[in-house]
Amino acid sequence: MAAPLKVEFHFDFGSPNAYLAELALPEIEKRTGVKFDYVPVLLGGVYKATGNMSPGESLRGIKNKPEYNALETERFLRRHNITTFRSNPFFPVNTLMLMRGVVAADFEGLFEPYFRAAYHHMWSEPKKMDDPQVFREAFLSSGLDIDRIIARAQQDEVKKKLIENTSNAVARGSFGSPTFFVGDEIFFGKDRLREVEEEIVAQLAAPQRKTA
Repeated sequence: MAAPLKVEFHFDFGSPNAYLAELALPEIEKRTGVKFDYVPVLLGGVYKATGNMSPGESLRGIKNKPEYNALETERFLRRHNITTFRSNPFFPVNTLMLMRGVVAADFEGLFEPYFRAAYHHMWSEPKKMDDPQVFREAFLSSGLDIDRIIARAQQDEVKKKLIENTSNAVARGSFGSPTFFVGDEIFFGKDRLREVEEEIVAQLAAPQRKTA
């Protein structure tokens, strides 16, 4: 019997494209019956390890490319009927506190509410989420026991887990966010979701062909 297909979504809350991609994942899950594993990585660490830079930096000073990038974002929003996205006026935001927090929340059994609140306060009702006071008040307003999560986030096991996730992602070929893995196949960017879904379908069918 074939092992269940492992499909991963590697994210950092600082990536607007990861936020937009994640909003489209439930429909892929419905169509394929496969659940994505959500893997937090520190995008700054990925950039440092690979020599990459943020889109904002890479697009600076280039004629026409930033405008085209904005056009593609608008097309993505229309295609997936996304109405919640707002540009964060405080961008770029240092996400170390946010990303340690999501690992801590996972350890505390609070991944889903923390994840939803973090994205809400970054890209739906955007705030300066690298300000400790803003950070705390935002999560309190979402009903989370954020002091418990903050305390857990200071523990070495949380810091180690985030470092391991980030290092492992780079070792497997990652250079940014969002990155997806379908088994061992890597896909980068929100505009590769169609290919992600096609690969899921293909890999699901492969064991059936072998046993037919």
